[in-house]
Amino acid sequence: MTTLNSCDEGFEELNTNPNTSPFAMPESLLAPALTDLVQRNLDRAMRLNNELMQVHVARSDNDEIHRYVIRTAEADYMWNNWYTQITDFKDIYASAKVLSTTYPTQQYHKTFMGIGLICEAWAFSLLTDTYGDVPYFNANKVREGILMPKFDKQEAIYADLFQKLEEANTLLTPASSAAADVEARDFPSGLKQLDPLYNGVAANWRKFGNSLYLRLLLRVSGKPDKIVNKEMSAAEKIGNMVNINAATYPLISTNAESAILRFTGTAPYQSPFQNTRDADWNTAQNMAEFFINNLNQWGDPRVTVWATLREGRYAGIQSGYETGKIPAAESSYLPALRTNPLLGNILNYPEVQFILAEAALKGYTSGSPKTYYETGATNGITLWGLTVPTGYFANEEVKWEDTYDFGRKMDLIHQQKYYALFFTDFQQWFEYRRTGYPILPIGPGVKNNGRMPARINYPLYVQSLNRDNYLAAVADQGPDDINTKVWWQE
Repeated sequence: MTTLNSCDEGFEELNTNPNTSPFAMPESLLAPALTDLVQRNLDRAMRLNNELMQVHVARSDNDEIHRYVIRTAEADYMWNNWYTQITDFKDIYASAKVLSTTYPTQQYHKTFMGIGLICEAWAFSLLTDTYGDVPYFNANKVREGILMPKFDKQEAIYADLFQKLEEANTLLTPASSAAADVEARDFPSGLKQLDPLYNGVAANWRKFGNSLYLRLLLRVSGKPDKIVNKEMSAAEKIGNMVNINAATYPLISTNAESAILRFTGTAPYQSPFQNTRDADWNTAQNMAEFFINNLNQWGDPRVTVWATLREGRYAGIQSGYETGKIPAAESSYLPALRTNPLLGNILNYPEVQFILAEAALKGYTSGSPKTYYETGATNGITLWGLTVPTGYFANEEVKWEDTYDFGRKMDLIHQQKYYALFFTDFQQWFEYRRTGYPILPIGPGVKNNGRMPARINYPLYVQSLNRDNYLAAVADQGPDDINTKVWWQE
C-alpha cells in the first residue's frame, strides 16, 4: 500500500554500485530520506498547520483551512510521503544490522541502527498523530507480499515506538565513557558529511532520540494505561528519565544540539520555499493577529526575522474571518525567511525545556517549572541569533508567578512553546489538540461548529484499495472525519 522508492534528487553520487552490494548502504539512504521528509513537512506546515494554528491566514475565500475546513484530498500527500521515507529508515536499520554483524569491531554500524530507529519512530509518530490508527506492524512489507496491511491501534503503536527509542538509546550508548569508546560510535571521517543533521556524532543523535522519546511520552501522559511497560506509565517514565536515570537518558541540552537540518541554499540542502514566488510568499497569505499581537505585546525580537513591516508596524489579520470579507493586507512572512537555515527544525532545545516545564508543573518530575519555562523562552529567542530584551520576564504577559493557577501556567508554557515550534511540521496542532493551549481566538466565520479538527481523514485510495482493513479501523476508532479524536485525545 505504500511507495517503495523515495526522492533522491541531488544525491546521485551517494548511490551504491549494485554489482558490489546486495543492499543499499545506510549512509546512502540517510541524507536523502532526512532531507526529503523535512522539506515535505515544511510544505504541509505552511499549507495546513500554520493556517489551523493562526500563524498566517489565507487572503482568499477559496482556502478555508483557517475556518476549520479541510478537504478530503489533503490526506494523500503526507500519508504517501511519510510511508515512503519510513521504508528508507527501516532499510537503514536493516542494512546497518547486517554490517554490524559482519564487521563487529566497527561500532558505528550500531549508530546507524540507532539512527534508523529514531527516524522511523519520528515518522511513524507523525502518521499516527495525524490520522490515528494506521498500518504499523505490517506496513512497508510489500516486498514480503503484504499488500493490504491492517490498521493498528494507536496505543499499540506508541508502545512499540517507545521500545524502538529504548533500543536506539542502547545502540547509541558507548561501551564506556573513555574517549576511544565514545569516538568509536561516531561516523568515520569519510562518512561524516553524509549526515546533514549531526555530522555523524553519535552522542547528539542519542540526545535527539531521548528528547523525541520525552515529546511522545508527554503526548500520551494523560492516559493512565501502563503503555511504556507493565510496570510504568508514560508519566512515571518521564520522572524516571529526568530525575532517576538522567545519565542513562541524556537530552538535548543546548541550542547547538537541537535537531535542525540547516539548509545551506545549495542543492540538495535547500528549503522547499527557496524558489517560491514573491506573490505566493507575501500576498497569498498574511500573518495572523494572534501570532503577531503576542510578539508585539511581549516586545519579542523574533517578529523582526519572521514578519514584514506594514506601513511601519507589525500587524496581522483576523483568522476565521467571514466569507466575502477578506481583510486588508497586513504583515506577511519576511522574504529572507524562505531560505533561513533554522526552518529545518525537527526538535529543538527550547521545546525540550517546555516539555520539562509542563512535566514539572504536573508533578511528573521534581524540577522547577518556572526555571524550565524561562530557560525555554530565553533560548527560543537566542536560537534565532537574537538577544532577550531587558525586562522581558517582567512583562505582565510573559512573567511567571508561582501564585498563578494551573491554567494560567499552562497557557504561559504553551504560548512560548507555540513559537518554539514555528514551522515544525504539525507539532503546534498536535499540542493544541492535546492540551487546548495556547488559547486561540475563534473568528466569526469559523465553520465545523467552531471545533478544531482532531485528525485528517484517511486517503480516498486507501479506503477503496484496502477496504476491509479500512472499515475495521473505522469501526474501531470512529467515523473517518476530522472530528473523531485519536486515542491520546480521549
